[in-house]
Formats: sequence, C-alpha cells, structure tokens
Amino acid sequence: MLWSKAIGAGGTLGGGYLPPNATILASFSSPSVNPNGLTWADGNLISCDNGADTIYIHDGFSSTISSSFSSPSANPSGLAFDGSNLISTDYTSDLIYIHSGLTSSVTSSFSSPSSTPGGLTIANGNLISCDLNAETIYVHDGISSTILTSFPSPGGSTGSPRGLAFDGTNLISCDHIIDRIYVHDGISSTILSSFASPASDPSGLAFDGDNLISCSFASDTIYKHGK
Repeated sequence: MLWSKAIGAGGTLGGGYLPPNATILASFSSPSVNPNGLTWADGNLISCDNGADTIYIHDGFSSTISSSFSSPSANPSGLAFDGSNLISTDYTSDLIYIHSGLTSSVTSSFSSPSSTPGGLTIANGNLISCDLNAETIYVHDGISSTILTSFPSPGGSTGSPRGLAFDGTNLISCDHIIDRIYVHDGISSTILSSFASPASDPSGLAFDGDNLISCSFASDTIYKHGK
C-alpha cells in the first residue's frame, strides 16, 4: 500500500463549484478503434485501447502520440495516475497493475474486487475502481486490494459503469449502457447532477485539472467538456 487518506466529502452545486456538463469544447479521434480508459498525468492525456491492447501517451490534450506501449494483458479497461506511477486494469486478467512511472514495466499487481474491472481514478490518496457486471464502485485503501467501502453505481442493475474520474471535489462516473455521465456528491452514491454522454457507449473519463475528458467506444472519439 502506498498511502491512505480519509474518504472525502463533496461539495454541493453552487458555492463556487462548477460541475462538468454536456458542452463539448474540443474533440479528436482516438488513436485506435476501441478507446476504453483515460487518465491525466504530468500535463498529458493517457488513453488505452482494448482492441489494440495498447496504452498511449498523448502530447497534452491532442491526437499527437508521444509514445505508446503494450498493455500488461489483452483487454485494458481503466487507467489512473497516483502522481508517480501509472495504474491500469484489465478485464481479461481481472488484475490491477502498478507500473513503474509511465512505462510498460509492472512493479506489482493485485486482483480486482470483482470479475470485470472497468475505470479507475485516484481520490484523496485512495484508488477507486468499478466493475461493469457487478454494477459497483469500490474505494480501496490506498493503492491496494483492501476495500474501505463500496456502493452501487448510478445505473443500478440496468446499467454498467465503465469510467471514473475525480475533479478534486466529487467523483464522476459514466455508464456505457445508459449513456450518461454522473457527478457524485463527494465519494458517495448520491448524485448531484447528470447529463447525456457525447456519444453512445462512454468508455472512459479523466480530469485535467480544469475540465472533464471523456471517450466513446462507439464513436472512437475523445472529448473535452465545459463546465
């Protein structure tokens, strides 16, 4: 385990907090045909594709790829960055991998909480993961397999969570069956607001420090949202 902090409380709408919304400020084609996870690291977008089994480091928020490498297993499905190391997950191996920096080298791994892991994010020092078939969001103890708490994803039994991000105040999730993006109240199941995804089958989320970024498995496009 790297470190753990308390699960943070969120902020209600208003009071200076501007949640992301459906307005699209910019977009570009994903590097390959099945984008399936996003994160933001050191000023650059990182995406993964479960058709190409590849992780891509973009040049900022752009379609330009500065480097890429093979994912640890056959179907990468989520990415996060803890400030030092890339973290990825794969729904074929059902493992969560801690990389050495932003490289293909994997220093350690552990089993995901359930059988079909999706998106990842880091919030208040803790890894957060979700599972497409269990319809559940899990808060880990630091970067470890230990689960502090879990709660149902917003889509419930009719949905399937696929992407996660944390904007410094609230968790954001997307559901690739309901085609909706949700702003949670802190790290909880309570939803402050939601809006339709830019295209069907939203498959990944990231936060660049100012704006939400999403991608779609159906449109093969990466989007930057307004707020």
